[in-house]
Amino acid sequence: MFATFRNAWKIKEIRQRLFYMLLVLLIIRIGTAIYVPGIDITKLSGNENSTLFNLITGGAYGTIFAMGIGPYITSSIIMQLLTVAIPKLEQLNKEGEEGRKKIAQYTRVVAVALSFFQGAGQVYSIHSAFTYQNFFVYGIALLSMVTGTIFIMWLGEQLTEKGIGNGSSFIIFANILAGLKNGAQNLYLIGSQGGTNGWLKVVALVLIFAVLVGFVILVQDGERRIPVQYSKKMVGRKMLGGQSTYIPIKVNIAGVMSIIFAISLLQFPRTIYQLWKPDWLGSVAAVLETSHPVGAILYIILIFCFTFFYTSFAFNPIEVAENMKKSGGFIPGIRPGKPTSDFIQNVVDRISLIGACFYAIIAMIPVALEWAFGINNIGFGGTTLLIVTGVALEIIKQLESQMLMRHYKGFLS
Repeated sequence: MFATFRNAWKIKEIRQRLFYMLLVLLIIRIGTAIYVPGIDITKLSGNENSTLFNLITGGAYGTIFAMGIGPYITSSIIMQLLTVAIPKLEQLNKEGEEGRKKIAQYTRVVAVALSFFQGAGQVYSIHSAFTYQNFFVYGIALLSMVTGTIFIMWLGEQLTEKGIGNGSSFIIFANILAGLKNGAQNLYLIGSQGGTNGWLKVVALVLIFAVLVGFVILVQDGERRIPVQYSKKMVGRKMLGGQSTYIPIKVNIAGVMSIIFAISLLQFPRTIYQLWKPDWLGSVAAVLETSHPVGAILYIILIFCFTFFYTSFAFNPIEVAENMKKSGGFIPGIRPGKPTSDFIQNVVDRISLIGACFYAIIAMIPVALEWAFGINNIGFGGTTLLIVTGVALEIIKQLESQMLMRHYKGFLS
C-alpha cells in the first residue's frame, strides 16, 4: 500500500488529484467547526452522540455541515431502488449517459428535499440552544444547514471528477477517520482508569481490531467466478469468438447497504423519541438498541433480509443470461436462457448467504466485545469498519489502475 502511494506521488497528474482531495478535506473540516447563526455553543455538549449518522457527518452537530453528505446518500439509495421499481426511471437508466444525467439531477432534487426535512428535525432538537427563540432564527439556521449540504454534495461531485474514486464515499471515509480520535480517547480512558487490567483490555481490543481488519479485507476481495465460453462464428473470412472468460460475483454485492438499512430501521424509534419524547416510545427504543438482546437478534435478522433484498436489485441474473445468449456465450454444462439464469440465481443466493453471515459477524463483533469487556463504547463499529476498509481498498485500486494506464501510455508514446 505504501509503495503504491509512493509511486503514485511521483506522477504529476495523480499528485495534483491527491492535493485536490486534501484541499476538499480541509474545507470540510473547517465547515464542521462553523456553527449555525444564533446558537450558543456551550448548550450543545449534551446533544452530541456517537450514532452512525453522527459519524458519517463527521460529528458536526449544530454546524453548517451538520447533515453532511447524509441526505445525498439517502437520496441515492432511494433513487437506486426506484429505478428498478418505476419503468420510466429504468428506461432512463438504459438510455446511456444522458439518461443517467437526468437520474442524477432527480437525485439532487430529492437530496435537497430530504435535507430540508432532516434539517428541520435537527433545528427542532437543538432549539433550546439558540440565544434568541424565534422562527426567524430557526429559519436562518435551517437555511444554513441546507446550504451546507448542497455545498458538500457539490464537493463530492467535484471529487469524483477531479479526485480519485467516488467523492461521496471519500467524504464519508474522511469524516469517520476524523471521529477516530474519540475512539482513541475512549481506549485511553479504559486503560488509565482500569490499571493493569484496563491496559490488558486495550491491548486485546487493538489485536482483535487488527485481525478484524484483515478479515474484512479478505472477504471484501472475495468473489465467485462463473466460467463462460463464447462459441466461434464466421464473420466474412475471419473466425471470431471461441475465447473463455468468467462472470465475477463478489461476496459483498450488497456492500454495507444491508447494515445501513438495518441500523437505520432500528434507530428510527430513537430518532422520533428525541423529537417528541413519549415514554412508551423511549421503552421501545431502548429494547431496539443493539446492546439489548432483543435488538441484537432483530439486527441480525434485518441484516439477512436486507442483504437478499438489496442484492436482488443490484444484480439481475435474467439480464446477464440474456446478454450472454445474444453474444453467443454459455456456461459449460448449462443450457442458454432460463437454465442459465436459474444457475446464476442459485450461485448469487449462496454467495448472498455467505455475505449476510459475514455482515452479521462484522456488525455484532463490536457489540459482543462491549458485552464481554463491559465497555459502553469501544470506539469502532461494524459499519464504520466496512466503510473505511472498502473505500481505502477502492482508492488503492484506482491509484494502481491509473498508474498502469499511464505506464501503457508512456510505452506507446
